Amino acid sequence: MSCLRTMNRINQQEDMITKDIKSANSGYCRFCGKTHYLEQGKAREYCLPLMKTLEENGRIDFHVPEQEADPRLSMDYIKGEARGQMFGVLECLGPDGQPVILKAFSGQYNGVWNVEGWAPPLLDTEKFDSLVSNADKQIKALGNRINGLTEGLERQELARKRKTLSQNLMKEIHALYCVHNFRSEVRPLSDFFENGIPTGAGDCCAPKLLNAAAKQKLAPKSLAEIFWGKTNRAGTRLQGKFYTACSEKCQPILGFMLCGMG
Repeated sequence: MSCLRTMNRINQQEDMITKDIKSANSGYCRFCGKTHYLEQGKAREYCLPLMKTLEENGRIDFHVPEQEADPRLSMDYIKGEARGQMFGVLECLGPDGQPVILKAFSGQYNGVWNVEGWAPPLLDTEKFDSLVSNADKQIKALGNRINGLTEGLERQELARKRKTLSQNLMKEIHALYCVHNFRSEVRPLSDFFENGIPTGAGDCCAPKLLNAAAKQKLAPKSLAEIFWGKTNRAGTRLQGKFYTACSEKCQPILGFMLCGMG
């Protein structure tokens, strides 16, 4: 009986892995009323060779000559305090039917949004930099004033003002995001989150890759995301492991993004 239970457990685990691979990237599109899926599939086979290339070059900007390399883009970054990062690969077909492989890293890489050869973010980074620069000056100035005061009404009022500035900044940043799908439709992030937009929404690998593919009129076939670098502090991300799209930040927008992919 124990052998039978063991085999059943193994079969259940294999079924779960198969299910995850097939529905790793999925979401409900409330605009068409359907749930769309994109499996990990062959994209998994492209991830490890990509990481090997990054390791051999020691940097993610391996598309440019070594003398032009940006020191911020060294692989040392994810092996230190950054404690790893997600990378993703999207297997597509071009309009001519030829395979096209896109790649992305999650969020910013050591403060850098745009790196040659990698899928860009969903926002205009120049507008982002301008917004953040202006708001940061005001927020820091208020912080300095607050630190120079003892408890009291003035300190509380300045703290409320700083909080309001920070909240308004996040709203302005989120308004910069343009979410594309394969029906040539574009929507803002606010269309997908009823109870506030989670920090980092739209910045993961899957949204970046699908957005780039939709804008280039490519046909997605499979998408896989892998973690690389030092294990995160929570111990939930391990180097070389594949992970499905996150439920909080990605799934609410993936249904729309995958809509119309054919």
